Amino acid sequence: MREQLESMKKDAEAAIRSASDLDALKEIRVKYLGKKGEITSVLRGMKDLPPAERPVIGGLANEIRASLEEWIGDKEQELDQERLKHRLASETIDVTLPGKPKPLGGLHPLNAVIERIEDIFIGMGFEVAEGPEVETDYYNFEALNLPKDHPARDMQDSFYITPEILLRTQTSPVQVRSMEAREGRVPVKIICPGKVYRRDDDDATHSHQFTQVEGLVVDRGIAMSELHGTLLSFAEQMFGRKLESRLRPSYFPFTEPSVEMDISCVQCGGKGCRMCKQTGWIEILGAGMVHPRVLERGGYDSERYTGFAFGMGPERIALLKYGIDDIRHFYTNDLRFLRQFQSV
Repeated sequence: MREQLESMKKDAEAAIRSASDLDALKEIRVKYLGKKGEITSVLRGMKDLPPAERPVIGGLANEIRASLEEWIGDKEQELDQERLKHRLASETIDVTLPGKPKPLGGLHPLNAVIERIEDIFIGMGFEVAEGPEVETDYYNFEALNLPKDHPARDMQDSFYITPEILLRTQTSPVQVRSMEAREGRVPVKIICPGKVYRRDDDDATHSHQFTQVEGLVVDRGIAMSELHGTLLSFAEQMFGRKLESRLRPSYFPFTEPSVEMDISCVQCGGKGCRMCKQTGWIEILGAGMVHPRVLERGGYDSERYTGFAFGMGPERIALLKYGIDDIRHFYTNDLRFLRQFQSV
């Protein structure tokens, strides 16, 4: 049995040395050291040996088992190192290769126009105010001189959530909220950009969701001439100084008197073209002196204070500024359209 163990040790050593991978090494471990392995078989046969030989053979078998476990462990480390070396060689990264370029986005043209409007008015001393898009009927209509039975409500077909809560149809509610927050302090000089919602059929010039920028100034002695000067300064900075402007009488429930502002057509310079319908003029916004009732609702004494307000649609400003013919281009996320404005 001693000769059998020595031969087994020699064969196992040769097999371990020649093992080419971890799977082969695992098979060798099972063959010699497993529960049904060759060393275990030898140890089970020790019952047939004379009692005097059993300790000697048992000790030799244990020595061989320890030697095999050591050799297998060493070989396993060697194969691990070779595998790691091969993996590092196959996964080597050439850091000198040029990187893959990734396309860069740009500012959306509508956002660019809104930011430009904000910059212009901030430069004139205005602050930017915000308010909720889900609004109460009071702030959206009643506080703006539009009681529940007012016919002008029909001008704005609204998305109602409950009889008293709706998606705001204009950013004017922010004006009333801002006046209330100031508790009668002057001056008030704010613009209110944001999304608004109306039940319109989407077409080239209308959308059920769009944006507005409203402005409000309240102080002592505010006059229509200051409104005109403010709006003219805005138009010149937005479209360029080579334009003319005019104010036309109009009607809005929350201003009195009310006007609409036209500028000379940005495409034909006032000569008359398809864009301006041969009139030479294009409307860009509505405005007027704040109605006394709106001032009172905001907490201001209409006998002591006056103010003006204006409102414009950034979509319309963008259509005119960039020569776009369809408002739906702003919302369809067509990359062919958006890429034209990456430098805006």
